[in-house]
Amino acid sequence: MTVQSPSPSVAPARSSASRPFVVGVIGGGQLARMMDEAATGLGLHLKLLAEGPTVSAAQVVHDVTVGDYTDPDTVRAFAAGCDVITFDHEHVPTDLLHELEEAGIAVRPGPEALVHAQDKAVMRDRLSGFGAPCPTYRVVADPAALIAFGDEIGWPVIAKTSRGGYDGKGVWKLDSAAEAGQPFENLKPDVQVVAEEFIDFRRELSALVVRSPSGQAVAYPVSESIQRNGVCVETTTPAPDLDDDRAVEIQQLALNIAHELGTVGILAVELMERADGSVAVNELAMRPHNTGHWSIDGAHTSQFENHLRAVVDLPLGDPGAREPVTVMANVLGGTVTDLPSALLHCFARDRRLRVQLYGKDVRPGRKVGHVTTYGSDVDEVRKRARHAAGYLMGEDI
Repeated sequence: MTVQSPSPSVAPARSSASRPFVVGVIGGGQLARMMDEAATGLGLHLKLLAEGPTVSAAQVVHDVTVGDYTDPDTVRAFAAGCDVITFDHEHVPTDLLHELEEAGIAVRPGPEALVHAQDKAVMRDRLSGFGAPCPTYRVVADPAALIAFGDEIGWPVIAKTSRGGYDGKGVWKLDSAAEAGQPFENLKPDVQVVAEEFIDFRRELSALVVRSPSGQAVAYPVSESIQRNGVCVETTTPAPDLDDDRAVEIQQLALNIAHELGTVGILAVELMERADGSVAVNELAMRPHNTGHWSIDGAHTSQFENHLRAVVDLPLGDPGAREPVTVMANVLGGTVTDLPSALLHCFARDRRLRVQLYGKDVRPGRKVGHVTTYGSDVDEVRKRARHAAGYLMGEDI
């Protein structure tokens, strides 16, 4: 799905025509690593602010600054050599990003949008304010308020820290009032607790859209994601058994959220599908997202390329799928430590298999890579992806 801006997208002017356009990426994880390949194809110069000299992206990006993304002097000095700033994660303080904008540095997505991916309380209030479907929720100040919420809507309830949680961290399913104190233990002063209704959802869906500063926007096919222990382990695109009209409604919802929040680049809208087919927004992310990794090999334009196109305000590429079905399976750290050597079996067994390894030390449960398979039969494509990912994790295949 494409929404065309009323005027053509024009890349912002750079300071010198004699050098490549410089995109500064804050954060050195695998998302920045995969952005680097897309940047090379677009003729962009990627500059990285990394947490350490050997993190995932720092292994492949040539222009690396090692420093603390929460330190104002470090971030200002890094940004001074960039034409535009974007992100591998959403954790850079928004007041610091406002400073960069006031200094004339383009920040995409900007802090006014990014705060909705940083703070779940702010996100819930804003989404509910313009009618996006959300769970019943309340910001609760203490265990007593959380108990009152649970007694009112019924137990169990979900409690989340408003800031800092990821991959299942900072989220609790509370079955009774006796557990209401858990979210408040070791709670940081600037963090709130958001209580939400427990949705016994049928499955989780992910809607990825891309929006440029000039207003052009495109939507990727809706994906079904499978989570275990709060971590995405697999996506299937397009989501099986999702009616075409319903898929378009979900894409339009994500496009509307991007428009209302003024996002630039990738916006991932994670959704819970109820038994009746309706959906509720679970989380937002404003950078390339795990549920969009399938697009590297499965879409005409990957999420990484389209994110960078949006960041520099180039016309966006076709987000459509190349094949009827694409499955991405995450490789989580297991018993196999020499992942490159394990590819011998994987590639010999499946010549159409695609693999991305992140250059990370293997630790139990850590995302160290992903595999992608595609074809016409969803069961066959899933079987291939699960076999390859399982082999790379050392499972008994």
